[in-house]
Parts: sequence; C-alpha cells; structure tokens
Amino acid sequence: MNIGISTVYWPWFTPEQQIEMAVLADELGLHSVWVSEAWGQDAVSMLGLLAARTEHVRLGTAIMQIPARKATAAAMAAASIDVLSGGRMMLGLGPSGPQVAEGWYGDPFARPLARTRAYVATIRAALAGERMPVQLPEGVEGTGLGKELRLLARPAQARIPIYLGATAPKGLQQCGEIADGWIGVFVDPSQPETTIRPVLDAVEAAGRPREEFEVLALTPTAIAPTVEEALDVVRPWIAFYLGAMGAKGKNFYVDLATRYGFGDAATAVQDKYLEGDQAGASAAVPRELLERVAIATTPEGLPARLQAYADAGVDTMISIPSGDLLGTVRALAAARPGA
Repeated sequence: MNIGISTVYWPWFTPEQQIEMAVLADELGLHSVWVSEAWGQDAVSMLGLLAARTEHVRLGTAIMQIPARKATAAAMAAASIDVLSGGRMMLGLGPSGPQVAEGWYGDPFARPLARTRAYVATIRAALAGERMPVQLPEGVEGTGLGKELRLLARPAQARIPIYLGATAPKGLQQCGEIADGWIGVFVDPSQPETTIRPVLDAVEAAGRPREEFEVLALTPTAIAPTVEEALDVVRPWIAFYLGAMGAKGKNFYVDLATRYGFGDAATAVQDKYLEGDQAGASAAVPRELLERVAIATTPEGLPARLQAYADAGVDTMISIPSGDLLGTVRALAAARPGA
C-alpha cells in the first residue's frame, strides 16, 4: 500500500505547516501529498507552490470542488500543475454539498451525479487536446461569438489520473464506472462491504481491470504514546465533519456513519455542533467510531493499523497528520514495509 499525506487547507494547517509537511514527505520518499479546499484556501494555489518546493512526491487534490470552477478551468489548472511539477499531478474531484455549492459558489446543487459525469468527460476531452464546444450553459444564447477552442497547454503526463470523492451508494457506483480511482473519507476497513466493495463491484461490472483502478482512503491520523491520547487528537476531525459539513437532514458524513451503525450517535454529535457546543460535539464522538474511521495509535501499533486498510483493499493511504504533524509524517515513513 502506498502512503501519502494530506495537508488539507488553512485554517486546519497554516501555509507554512503545509509546506513543511510536504517537503518532509518528499524527502522521506512518501508516495503523495494531497491538498483540499472548502470555502477558504483553494487547492490549486497551494499545489502550484508545492510543485516548486518538492521534487519527487506526487501531488493531488483531495478534493477539488466541482462547483468552484468550470470543467475547462479545472483542466487548465490540472495541466498547469502537471507541467510545473514535471508530471506529478493527480486530480481528485467531488461535488461538495448544497450548503457550499449554493451558499458559497452560488451554484445550484442539482443532479450531482449527472453533473459529475459530464464534468469528468469535459476534463478528459480538454486534456486530450480535443476541440471543445462552446461552453455556454444549455438555454443561454450569449452573443453568438463564442469560439470552439483547444487547450493551449499540454500536460506532461499522457493521462492525468482522475479520482472521485463519493460516500453515497450511487456515487460509489458511478466512481467505479468512470474514474481512475476512488477517494474515500472515513473509510472503515472492518466494513469493506459498506464502501470499498461497492465501488470495486462497479469497476468489475463495467468490465474494467482491478489493477487499473485505485482505492484511496483519506484518514485522520494521530500517533501518540497511548491510544487514548491519539483518540483525543482525532476527535475534532470527526466532530467537524459530522457537525459542520452539512445541514440537519443533509449531511453525507452523518449518512455514512449511519450506514456504519452509528446513526444516533452521529446525529447527537451534529446537534451539539449546530448548537455551538463544539467541545461537547467532540466529546460525544463514540470511541468505537473513532477507532474504526481514523488511525489513532502508538508507534508500535501503526504498522498493524495500516495493514488493516491494505487487507481491506486500500491501495493508497492518504493520512491527515494530527497532533505532532512532522512526527506523524516521520512515523508513517518509518512504518512502510521495507523502510
């Protein structure tokens, strides 16, 4: 199993911390560094900086939000980062949710599956150098002066891999059909039938070879002297996504926790968070849920925990360092087989 890290975005980590972690990951020979975006720091700017500060580590978005930019603009960004990095770009995409899509980007959250499929197709066509049709939305006339164009920049790679972030069953199925890989967040390796197996079943049903599809797990990771200390470090991550990344009745992470068997607990965490009790929300996250969807362990227990993900079918671990950030990066490098 490959091991990479996510620097997420500010304000979780400052730009300086993100650079430090990425440079260290590069020096230690980790597989990849991934950047996210929400409604603050964008992913593209940071990747451009990291492309200049690293030499070997692959660089990806986990994820780049579909409503944040037109598909042709996403293709431009991917091609640019690929050239700047010498062919190290990996493009992870996701539809976000209605709260961000509509509240921040002013983009209707309608038919996310169909939109994702069309978005991926447009990016692939643009990166392949195809002449693109005029990109006006259906029903919009414009001036009539729009021109069919080809992407001027040519990527360094023959094919930039495109990954999709998905949690819902239909999203997992589509991912297996059209993407080069799946970026799963809060993957429970003890329940591969909930997320990993459905996406791989879709790969098989589409007649695609398993070895050409990559399963990635985006996972909060804390290494501490005791498991209890490590669990407390990752608690805020789970509480934030259950509480802040969605609305009451429309939170994909609460839905995922429900499918894992923690529906009542996840709803209680969300309620506390929405009431403004962030500390109470963190404290309310069940220990068993933390143990399942995060890596919270001691240095001695880290290899076995990583192996559990590999055994479940994960090809690349994307760890979100927590607590001792650089220490976690070093521990992950040391835990690799043959390190």
